[in-house]
Amino acid sequence: MVIGLRNTNELWATVTTQTLKRLGLKTAIICPGSRSTPLAVAFAETSADIEAISILDERSAAFFALGRAKATGLPTAVVCTSGTAGANFYPAVIEAKQSRIPLLLFTADRPPELRECHSGQTIDQLRLYGDYPNWQAELALPSPDMGMLAYLRQMVIHAWERSLSPVSGAVHLNIPFRDPLAPIPDNTNLDDLHSQFHPEEFFAGITPTPTPHFLLPTPPEWHDCNRGIIIAGVAQPQEREAYCRAIANLAQALKFPVLAEGLSPVRNYADLNPYIISTYDLILRDRLLGEQLAPEIAIQIGEMPTSKQLRQWLNSTQPRRWVIDPSDQNLDPLHGKTTHLRMKIEDVKVEEKFSDFPCYLQQWLSAEKQVRLAVDGTFKEMTEVFESKVPWLLSQILPPQTSLFIANSMPVRDVEFFWKPNNFHIQPFFNRGANGIDGTLSTALGVAHHQHSSVMLTGDLALLHDTNGFLIRNKFVGHLTIILINNNGGGIFEMLPIAKFNPPFEEFFATPQDIDFAQLCTTYGVEHELITSWQQLQERLNPLPSTGIRLLELRTNRQADAQWRQQNLSKFAGNIQIMSNDQV
Repeated sequence: MVIGLRNTNELWATVTTQTLKRLGLKTAIICPGSRSTPLAVAFAETSADIEAISILDERSAAFFALGRAKATGLPTAVVCTSGTAGANFYPAVIEAKQSRIPLLLFTADRPPELRECHSGQTIDQLRLYGDYPNWQAELALPSPDMGMLAYLRQMVIHAWERSLSPVSGAVHLNIPFRDPLAPIPDNTNLDDLHSQFHPEEFFAGITPTPTPHFLLPTPPEWHDCNRGIIIAGVAQPQEREAYCRAIANLAQALKFPVLAEGLSPVRNYADLNPYIISTYDLILRDRLLGEQLAPEIAIQIGEMPTSKQLRQWLNSTQPRRWVIDPSDQNLDPLHGKTTHLRMKIEDVKVEEKFSDFPCYLQQWLSAEKQVRLAVDGTFKEMTEVFESKVPWLLSQILPPQTSLFIANSMPVRDVEFFWKPNNFHIQPFFNRGANGIDGTLSTALGVAHHQHSSVMLTGDLALLHDTNGFLIRNKFVGHLTIILINNNGGGIFEMLPIAKFNPPFEEFFATPQDIDFAQLCTTYGVEHELITSWQQLQERLNPLPSTGIRLLELRTNRQADAQWRQQNLSKFAGNIQIMSNDQV
């Protein structure tokens, strides 16, 4: 173990990194700059234990760190210099808060005497991210005093714990440094520390904090109800199989159908759960079916699915609702008759009820079977390149256990509409906390780094908003295939009423950029291929390469795609028949 003693800043920074190493930190993202020199050097010298990655753009760096934290479940550190550098972390801090992802933000700062006097590269960095961090503090100026080093150690431990508990999120430590920033003597006599500082003793007892678990029996109301549903909502659990198995066990015990969002891993573990309903959005577009299938109880696991149809249906039917999630946040945007159970679904003690197979469950399963046949039949006959078919095809051809990052706007919605249940254990990732397009590429690269070959599904605007993410290419380890739906603009806006008003629609909402993606890829040294057939796409996705970044571009017609959705989404359930409530 090496504790830097060339100057006080180096001592302070190495105590920080050594503490983080013992807590379990695996990755630190370093943005270039001067004021953060002590931290950058300390992380670089700890690279045998903590992977240190240099990333130029701070916004991209923070989202890459977010992706690593999503993939690993552990906090990822991101370091920047003073001034506006830290402000570029802000969108990722918001996403970390909203989606409950652990991040450690270290912003280097000038000492107090150089603030409020127009010293260069200085802004007010205290509470830089408002109330979005789980916790935030400014550290004292570095000091070689043993009591102050103990203070530093405990502040770093507390930062780690607060990034994970009680709910994961970002923690911000603002760290002032005086010159000299490089590891050169600063006229401080550190000789006494050689005899006082015993690293093994100083760092003894630092261990990752265990997560407490407790079991809670299922509420009795669940067992007395034969018209209940389980909503498997937006979720990125670390232990996907255990998560899906717990939902399946609850569904089979209660004999409730599971309305599974496409952004939940449940659809990719279909062998565990015979009660999956993947076409609920399409089913509920039929008013009569929605009335027939009105529930008395709804158990929501994780965040509410994206589907507007589902939300409107729950609003109109007003079932008694429970939300199962360890978050301390309010996860009921509908403001219903809702009880929050602040726990993991894996910690629900399932007690099986003894009853016949409910006709209500059979109604749902019958509707799912018929609508699924209609969707599959439609896409099998579709030969032209068309964006809504892409998720349907991906759900059937991606290699098992592929990590798939799904961009916001239309990709997440088409996944919810059309992703087919499978047994491939695909791992979906996404930024659905704030639902923005910030950092899409960088987050996907962070997810894919050191993982199995990964895939990203995105539209053109989301990709263009974060092309600086390609600067990570020479640090990236692994493979990412980007499936680009290029409809030259914001396809989701075509689904809104404003689309009928042009001007100003095309210029100010659709915002076509007219980018040649082949040339863009050449600039960054990324492989590019134009995909013109479904067979070609299938051949490129299974098997996947093991290294590099590759972009597969599918050019589609934005207006035609929107028109198809508007004309067809409500038709899939239009002609199906299920047992009526009078027959139940």
